[in-house]
Amino acid sequence: MATFTTEIASDQIASDNPVHQRLLKAYYEAQPYIQGELLEIGCGEGRGVELLAPKSESYLALDKISEVIDRLRQKYPHVNFQQAFVPPFKGIADNSFDVIVSFQVIEHIEDDKYFLQEIQRVLKPGGKAIITTPNIKQTLTRNPWHEREYTAQELNTLCSPIFSKVDMKGIAGSARMMEYHEKNRESVRKITRFDIFNLQYRLPAPILRVPYDILNRLNRNRLKKSNDNLVSNINLNDFHLTTNMEECLDLFFVLYK
Repeated sequence: MATFTTEIASDQIASDNPVHQRLLKAYYEAQPYIQGELLEIGCGEGRGVELLAPKSESYLALDKISEVIDRLRQKYPHVNFQQAFVPPFKGIADNSFDVIVSFQVIEHIEDDKYFLQEIQRVLKPGGKAIITTPNIKQTLTRNPWHEREYTAQELNTLCSPIFSKVDMKGIAGSARMMEYHEKNRESVRKITRFDIFNLQYRLPAPILRVPYDILNRLNRNRLKKSNDNLVSNINLNDFHLTTNMEECLDLFFVLYK
């Protein structure tokens, strides 16, 4: 059975297409950095395995969802998949990996500083980590699945004491993608206007997760129904790397040990 929610966007759900393409773009942009021993933290449904595996000598992928790991082991027997709750990275020695990728994960981690320290620990000297996370400047509403979200400067302030160099970039959208993003924003506002007591920011996150996911799914489906051509035609070419940290949808940071 699939484990897709609006937090785990799928290439099998048509209304998820803009989000899926946005997340997939990070793997394409990561390809030039991949070499040697590779660790992916939070591999999800394995969106990037076919892109990154040929670039690496070995590939260890971690995720907390056991059903996902079981399916990926069958699909990609040449990759080492392990279930893990992080941090810490239990059983992984210091200086083990040339490259680490972790996309859309750090915002879910309670102790984000410890998470980054663990990444630094298991990187080889001279190794690099690539992380992505939503840019809070472009966030439409509170996501109760996230512990927090960051501005570029906030993430840089967190990373800089841990790594020798931080290269700040972001993944931005084309005019077509930003048209979708703004239609999404308008739709979300129509829903949140009823939240006159600002409960989305006042209630504990666990209470909000189920209604958030239901409304998010309904909203994506509504956007597709109202403008199927826009939703269906967004593709990888609708995203690009930028150094304009205000406009990017996701932060794309390269961290050097």
